[in-house]
Amino acid sequence: MWQLKCSDVSLGYEGKTIINHLNFQVSAGDSLYIIGENGTGKSTLIKTMLGLRQPIEGTIEFGEDVKPTEIGYLPQQTIVQRDFPASVWEVVMSGNLNHSGFRPFYNKKEKERAEANMRKLGIEDFKKRCYRDLSGGQQQRVLLARALCAAEKMLLLDEPVAGLDPKITGEMYELIQKLNEEGITIIMVSHDMAAACNYADHILHIAHKQVFFGTKEEYLNTETGKAFTESVKMEALGEDKNDR
Repeated sequence: MWQLKCSDVSLGYEGKTIINHLNFQVSAGDSLYIIGENGTGKSTLIKTMLGLRQPIEGTIEFGEDVKPTEIGYLPQQTIVQRDFPASVWEVVMSGNLNHSGFRPFYNKKEKERAEANMRKLGIEDFKKRCYRDLSGGQQQRVLLARALCAAEKMLLLDEPVAGLDPKITGEMYELIQKLNEEGITIIMVSHDMAAACNYADHILHIAHKQVFFGTKEEYLNTETGKAFTESVKMEALGEDKNDR
Protein backbone atom coordinates (compact mmCIF):
# COMPACT_ATOMS: atom_id res chain seq x y z
CA MET A 1 0.00 0.00 0.00
CA TRP A 2 1.43 3.38 -0.97
CA GLN A 3 1.97 5.99 1.71
CA LEU A 4 3.14 8.81 -0.54
CA LYS A 5 2.49 9.47 -4.22
CA CYS A 6 4.16 12.13 -6.34
CA SER A 7 2.26 12.72 -9.60
CA ASP A 8 3.67 14.80 -12.48
CA VAL A 9 5.23 17.26 -10.04
CA SER A 10 7.28 20.29 -11.06
CA LEU A 11 9.15 22.18 -8.35
CA GLY A 12 11.07 25.43 -8.09
CA TYR A 13 11.48 28.73 -6.30
CA GLU A 14 11.85 32.41 -7.17
CA GLY A 15 10.19 31.77 -10.51
CA LYS A 16 12.75 29.13 -11.54
CA THR A 17 11.75 25.52 -12.22
CA ILE A 18 14.33 22.99 -11.01
CA ILE A 19 12.43 19.67 -11.31
CA ASN A 20 9.95 18.76 -14.06
CA HIS A 21 7.35 15.97 -14.26
CA LEU A 22 8.45 13.95 -11.24
CA ASN A 23 6.56 10.68 -10.65
CA PHE A 24 7.13 8.07 -7.94
CA GLN A 25 5.43 6.22 -5.07
CA VAL A 26 6.64 5.22 -1.62
CA SER A 27 5.09 2.17 0.03
CA ALA A 28 4.74 1.43 3.73
CA GLY A 29 8.05 0.29 5.21
CA ASP A 30 10.15 1.46 2.24
CA SER A 31 13.55 3.08 2.52
CA LEU A 32 13.91 5.72 -0.22
CA TYR A 33 17.18 7.59 -0.66
CA ILE A 34 17.04 10.81 -2.70
CA ILE A 35 20.45 11.50 -4.20
CA GLY A 36 21.93 13.95 -6.70
CA GLU A 37 24.11 17.00 -7.09
CA ASN A 38 23.64 20.26 -5.20
CA GLY A 39 20.99 22.55 -6.63
CA THR A 40 18.87 19.80 -8.17
CA GLY A 41 15.97 20.29 -5.76
CA LYS A 42 16.31 17.45 -3.26
CA SER A 43 15.67 19.58 -0.15
CA THR A 44 12.95 21.49 -2.01
CA LEU A 45 11.21 18.18 -2.66
CA ILE A 46 11.31 17.24 1.04
CA LYS A 47 9.89 20.65 2.01
CA THR A 48 7.13 20.25 -0.56
CA MET A 49 6.26 16.82 0.86
CA LEU A 50 5.88 18.52 4.25
CA GLY A 51 3.65 21.26 2.83
CA LEU A 52 6.25 23.97 3.48
CA ARG A 53 6.33 24.72 -0.26
CA GLN A 54 3.77 24.32 -3.01
CA PRO A 55 4.53 22.50 -6.29
CA ILE A 56 4.43 24.54 -9.47
CA GLU A 57 2.46 21.71 -11.07
CA GLY A 58 1.24 18.27 -10.07
CA THR A 59 0.31 16.78 -6.70
CA ILE A 60 1.96 15.12 -3.72
CA GLU A 61 -0.49 12.96 -1.76
CA PHE A 62 -0.25 10.92 1.41
CA GLY A 63 -2.14 7.65 1.79
CA GLU A 64 -5.30 7.49 3.86
CA ASP A 65 -3.43 5.70 6.66
CA VAL A 66 -0.83 8.48 7.05
CA LYS A 67 -1.80 11.59 9.02
CA PRO A 68 0.36 14.75 9.27
CA THR A 69 0.80 14.01 12.98
CA GLU A 70 2.45 10.67 12.12
CA ILE A 71 5.34 12.15 10.11
CA GLY A 72 8.68 13.08 11.69
CA TYR A 73 11.16 15.47 10.11
CA LEU A 74 14.90 15.88 10.67
CA PRO A 75 16.07 18.98 8.75
CA GLN A 76 19.59 20.08 7.97
CA GLN A 77 21.15 21.78 10.99
CA THR A 78 22.23 25.40 10.82
CA ILE A 79 25.02 26.96 12.89
CA VAL A 80 22.42 28.84 14.94
CA GLN A 81 20.53 25.63 15.74
CA ARG A 82 23.73 23.92 16.93
CA ASP A 83 24.04 26.63 19.58
CA PHE A 84 20.46 26.24 20.85
CA PRO A 85 20.43 26.91 24.66
CA ALA A 86 17.94 24.26 25.81
CA SER A 87 18.26 20.99 27.65
CA VAL A 88 18.30 17.71 25.73
CA TRP A 89 15.03 16.79 27.40
CA GLU A 90 13.37 20.01 26.21
CA VAL A 91 14.56 19.48 22.64
CA VAL A 92 13.38 15.86 22.49
CA MET A 93 10.04 16.65 24.14
CA SER A 94 9.34 19.40 21.61
CA GLY A 95 8.82 16.65 19.03
CA ASN A 96 5.54 15.88 20.79
CA LEU A 97 4.14 19.25 19.71
CA ASN A 98 3.10 17.42 16.56
CA HIS A 99 0.53 15.61 18.70
CA SER A 100 -0.25 17.99 21.56
CA GLY A 101 -1.27 20.97 19.41
CA PHE A 102 -2.26 23.91 21.59
CA ARG A 103 -2.31 21.91 24.82
CA PRO A 104 0.00 23.80 27.26
CA PHE A 105 1.53 20.66 28.81
CA TYR A 106 2.86 17.22 27.89
CA ASN A 107 0.90 14.20 29.07
CA LYS A 108 2.27 10.98 30.57
CA LYS A 109 2.19 9.09 27.27
CA GLU A 110 4.24 11.79 25.52
CA LYS A 111 6.83 11.83 28.30
CA GLU A 112 7.12 8.04 28.16
CA ARG A 113 7.49 8.21 24.38
CA ALA A 114 10.34 10.73 24.69
CA GLU A 115 12.12 8.62 27.31
CA ALA A 116 11.75 5.49 25.17
CA ASN A 117 13.21 7.22 22.12
CA MET A 118 16.13 8.57 24.14
CA ARG A 119 16.89 5.05 25.38
CA LYS A 120 16.60 3.70 21.85
CA LEU A 121 19.21 6.20 20.62
CA GLY A 122 21.48 5.86 23.64
CA ILE A 123 21.14 9.45 24.90
CA GLU A 124 19.21 8.94 28.13
CA ASP A 125 22.27 10.01 30.14
CA PHE A 126 22.26 13.40 28.36
CA LYS A 127 18.77 14.28 29.57
CA LYS A 128 19.77 17.25 31.74
CA ARG A 129 22.69 18.45 29.62
CA CYS A 130 22.54 21.56 27.46
CA TYR A 131 22.04 20.71 23.80
CA ARG A 132 24.69 23.14 22.57
CA ASP A 133 27.36 21.46 24.75
CA LEU A 134 27.03 18.14 22.90
CA SER A 135 29.16 16.89 20.02
CA GLY A 136 27.78 16.92 16.47
CA GLY A 137 26.96 13.21 16.57
CA GLN A 138 25.24 13.51 19.94
CA GLN A 139 23.19 16.46 18.68
CA GLN A 140 22.04 14.47 15.66
CA ARG A 141 20.90 11.64 17.95
CA VAL A 142 18.94 14.16 20.00
CA LEU A 143 17.29 15.58 16.88
CA LEU A 144 16.51 12.07 15.64
CA ALA A 145 14.88 11.26 18.99
CA ARG A 146 12.87 14.49 18.64
CA ALA A 147 11.76 13.49 15.13
CA LEU A 148 10.75 10.05 16.41
CA CYS A 149 8.46 11.66 18.97
CA ALA A 150 6.54 13.00 15.98
CA ALA A 151 6.93 9.97 13.69
CA GLU A 152 4.64 6.98 13.88
CA LYS A 153 4.52 6.01 10.21
CA MET A 154 7.14 8.02 8.29
CA LEU A 155 10.45 9.80 8.85
CA LEU A 156 11.82 12.45 6.46
CA LEU A 157 15.53 13.20 6.84
CA ASP A 158 17.52 15.90 5.05
CA GLU A 159 21.27 15.13 5.07
CA PRO A 160 21.21 13.65 8.62
CA VAL A 161 24.94 12.82 8.63
CA ALA A 162 26.27 16.08 7.17
CA GLY A 163 29.43 17.18 8.98
CA LEU A 164 29.80 13.98 11.04
CA ASP A 165 32.97 11.91 11.15
CA PRO A 166 32.96 8.47 9.44
CA LYS A 167 32.45 6.47 12.65
CA ILE A 168 29.45 8.53 13.80
CA THR A 169 28.10 8.56 10.25
CA GLY A 170 28.10 4.76 10.21
CA GLU A 171 26.34 4.65 13.57
CA MET A 172 23.65 7.06 12.35
CA TYR A 173 23.00 4.98 9.24
CA GLU A 174 22.69 1.83 11.36
CA LEU A 175 20.23 3.57 13.70
CA ILE A 176 18.11 4.74 10.77
CA GLN A 177 18.22 1.27 9.21
CA LYS A 178 17.04 -0.26 12.48
CA LEU A 179 14.10 2.18 12.62
CA ASN A 180 13.19 1.15 9.09
CA GLU A 181 13.33 -2.53 10.05
CA GLU A 182 10.94 -1.72 12.91
CA GLY A 183 8.39 -0.50 10.36
CA ILE A 184 8.97 3.23 9.91
CA THR A 185 9.07 4.40 6.30
CA ILE A 186 12.30 6.29 5.59
CA ILE A 187 12.68 9.06 3.00
CA MET A 188 16.20 10.49 3.13
CA VAL A 189 18.10 13.14 1.18
CA SER A 190 21.74 12.13 0.93
CA HIS A 191 24.94 12.84 -0.99
CA ASP A 192 26.26 9.43 0.03
CA MET A 193 25.73 7.08 -2.91
CA ALA A 194 27.53 4.26 -1.10
CA ALA A 195 25.02 4.43 1.76
CA ALA A 196 22.12 4.62 -0.70
CA CYS A 197 23.33 1.48 -2.46
CA ASN A 198 23.83 -0.25 0.89
CA TYR A 199 20.66 0.68 2.79
CA ALA A 200 17.97 1.82 0.33
CA ASP A 201 15.11 -0.23 -1.09
CA HIS A 202 14.50 2.43 -3.75
CA ILE A 203 16.60 5.27 -5.12
CA LEU A 204 15.45 8.59 -6.55
CA HIS A 205 18.39 10.15 -8.40
CA ILE A 206 17.66 13.73 -9.41
CA ALA A 207 20.00 15.24 -12.01
CA HIS A 208 19.74 18.50 -13.93
CA LYS A 209 18.64 16.79 -17.14
CA GLN A 210 17.10 13.50 -16.03
CA VAL A 211 15.51 11.69 -13.11
CA PHE A 212 15.77 8.03 -12.14
CA PHE A 213 13.39 6.24 -9.78
CA GLY A 214 13.50 2.52 -9.13
CA THR A 215 14.85 -0.23 -6.93
CA LYS A 216 18.45 -0.26 -5.77
CA GLU A 217 19.13 -3.21 -8.10
CA GLU A 218 17.66 -1.34 -11.08
CA TYR A 219 19.74 1.71 -10.24
CA LEU A 220 22.97 -0.29 -10.15
CA ASN A 221 22.23 -1.45 -13.71
CA THR A 222 22.00 2.12 -15.04
CA GLU A 223 25.02 3.88 -16.54
CA THR A 224 25.22 6.11 -13.46
CA GLY A 225 25.01 3.14 -11.13
CA LYS A 226 27.63 1.20 -13.07
CA ALA A 227 29.96 4.20 -13.04
CA PHE A 228 29.55 4.46 -9.28
CA THR A 229 30.28 0.75 -8.78
CA GLU A 230 33.40 1.06 -10.91
CA SER A 231 34.61 4.08 -8.95
CA VAL A 232 34.20 2.14 -5.69
CA LYS A 233 36.26 -0.75 -7.12
CA MET A 234 39.01 1.63 -8.24
CA GLU A 235 39.06 3.28 -4.82
CA ALA A 236 39.33 -0.10 -3.11
CA LEU A 237 42.23 -1.08 -5.39
CA GLY A 238 43.98 2.16 -4.53
CA GLU A 239 43.58 1.49 -0.81
CA ASP A 240 44.96 -2.05 -1.24
CA LYS A 241 48.06 -0.68 -2.98
CA ASN A 242 48.60 1.88 -0.21
CA ASP A 243 48.38 -0.86 2.43
CA ARG A 244 51.18 -2.90 0.86
